[in-house]
Amino acid sequence: MSTASQRLLAVLALIGCGVCLVAGCGRSGSDHTTAERLQPVSVSLAVATVVERAEPMEAGGVVTADQTATVSSRVTAPVVQVTVRAGDRVRSGDVLVRLEASEMTARRVQANAATRAAEEALAAARSGQTASAAEQTLAAAWHARISQLRERNAATAQEFDEAEARLTAAAARATSAQAGVEQAVAQLASLRAGADVAAVTEAYAVLRAPFDGVITERLIDPGNLATPGQALLRIDGGGRRRVELHADEARAAFIHPGDRAAVALDGDNPTGGTVLEGNVVEVARAIAADQRTFTVKVTLPPDAAPRTGTFARVRFDGPRRRVLIVPSTAVRSQGQVQSVFVVSGGTAHLRLVQTGDPAADGTEIIAGLDAGESVVTNPPATLTDGRTVTTGASPPPGAP
Repeated sequence: MSTASQRLLAVLALIGCGVCLVAGCGRSGSDHTTAERLQPVSVSLAVATVVERAEPMEAGGVVTADQTATVSSRVTAPVVQVTVRAGDRVRSGDVLVRLEASEMTARRVQANAATRAAEEALAAARSGQTASAAEQTLAAAWHARISQLRERNAATAQEFDEAEARLTAAAARATSAQAGVEQAVAQLASLRAGADVAAVTEAYAVLRAPFDGVITERLIDPGNLATPGQALLRIDGGGRRRVELHADEARAAFIHPGDRAAVALDGDNPTGGTVLEGNVVEVARAIAADQRTFTVKVTLPPDAAPRTGTFARVRFDGPRRRVLIVPSTAVRSQGQVQSVFVVSGGTAHLRLVQTGDPAADGTEIIAGLDAGESVVTNPPATLTDGRTVTTGASPPPGAP
């Protein structure tokens, strides 16, 4: 054999050994992976359980203050000054709006002048009453003296008649003076009442804050004409907030004062969209004839102060029903797809499910699972469909 042929055989032998080594290494890695797949995964199980759960009811409402007021005028007058703007904090009694009061002031001055004139008239009437009373006393004394003289035939019939007439006239003047005094008293009382009305009307020109709070709306500016009933400002008290909503007639039967409610506020408010625990304080008995709804008021916690007018969603507990639940940790979500691992005969099987609302006691399973089946809680990343598992004890859904 030539040297070239020997070299060719040596190269072929080395290539064959390399192929054998590569093939051997490949079989070793495959065998290792297969061994890992055959090794059981330790998991914890829970049993799908049927429980009674209240069906949630949700309604939308608006945040309001416990105290709220619309400041309006009681008289027709031009607006002279508005001392506040929206967002300003005010205290009870602070001046909010001033109206033109010159005409009302003139009426008050006129009423006061008429009252003083009535007081003078009353004083004159009482003076006349005193004079008439003195005249009546004198006439009575003269009549008594003439009567004694007449009995002794010492006075003529004409003198007796004159004394009689004098006494009658004095009594009439006394009665008239008494009537004049009573009339003057009544006139004075009427004018004093008119003066009080004029003073009160003049006070209407200054509108004050009814309580401590925050101005939420300013609806008028100086120069505009304020009329009775027209809203000028709106003010909210600084106390607790509440949510007012309307519940339809069917749902209102399950809402009662004292019930707890979950309140989710709009995300644009300072609370950041967190869920608060509210308390039902009022359920209106009268149903709106056109809407067939009840008005429900839910107070918020004292430390929650969202802006009034914020939209809120309130969730109540409705009628109870039987639902199938599993621990929330057993449900895996991938986009819009939910699944659980069901263990049967020591093997985990991936199963798609349809879920309902999660709660503290577990997640509701609407479809894809039967009561009594075992599911894996907190499935490890290595768990796959068809994998053999070893199980450990796990509490049932809702257990402490």
